[in-house]
Amino acid sequence: MQEFFSEVSYAVIMAAKKSQLRRLRENAGMSLRELARIIDEQPTNLSYWERTGKLPRADLLAPMADALGVSIEELLGLPKPKGNGKPGGRLGDVVDRISQMPRRQRERVVGIVETVLAGEEAQK
Repeated sequence: MQEFFSEVSYAVIMAAKKSQLRRLRENAGMSLRELARIIDEQPTNLSYWERTGKLPRADLLAPMADALGVSIEELLGLPKPKGNGKPGGRLGDVVDRISQMPRRQRERVVGIVETVLAGEEAQK
């Protein structure tokens, strides 16, 4: 009986992991090939990690997290670290909403903000 529950919980954990990587990749608006090209890895390896829930090599975690716009902890399915230095209040809400956007939309928002900031600097 104990073996049954151990296998069930392991299966649940693995199912959560395999959906985690795919969800993060899709939230970033990337295809398997795009992410593979960015981290210099084969798309078949990414597909394998998504399907099985197995973790990539340790040397790929940081580049993969960076490409997806998430922390390594979030990539591994761990809770987000506290005290991440994000602003509070209304600005914090806006930053949270932007971080949920696909990568291309986030880049457009950053471009707009940089243009506004450059205009502010020019007026000084």
